[in-house]
Amino acid sequence: MSDDLFHKYTEFKEGKLTKIRSYLVSDDFLHNIALKLNLDEYLNIGKHEEKDGGREKSSILACAMEAVFGAIYKSKGFDFAKEFIVQIYSDMNINIDEILSVYNSKELLQQYTQSINKDLPVYELISETGKAHKKLYEVQVSYNGEVLGTGQGKTKKEAEKTAAYCAIKKLEITGE
Repeated sequence: MSDDLFHKYTEFKEGKLTKIRSYLVSDDFLHNIALKLNLDEYLNIGKHEEKDGGREKSSILACAMEAVFGAIYKSKGFDFAKEFIVQIYSDMNINIDEILSVYNSKELLQQYTQSINKDLPVYELISETGKAHKKLYEVQVSYNGEVLGTGQGKTKKEAEKTAAYCAIKKLEITGE
């Protein structure tokens, strides 16, 4: 992934490439790839995990996707594995600007608020719904008592990032 990004985005500095790569190899993104490939249908999991919704767990699907990539590498070699992975990623219609905005949203919002008066944005959990294995969190972010955005996610951290992303869009903050 690093090699492909390095050659594809020659105008980007190392820090920006690192952030993009970090997102593209994250459990969230690997989970999305696994779902796109219907990998959940082919998992061999125990009865308890099946009952607990294991086929839908992002951590399990992300690990399974990594295992598939590793198996391809071991059986077909580096060049074939690289070509396969690059093709999978190119089919995902990746928006680099959106990745950087979402990835940096909490950081951008914090930099913005601290440039005003050193106060930090406040993240508050609004709701938590769903079964233990399939939670959905809703978080709102506010600054000086004003709600700037809300977000949902499978984790609190993901919901916070989404809320911060909504806030930076509302405030028209860019990372540049």
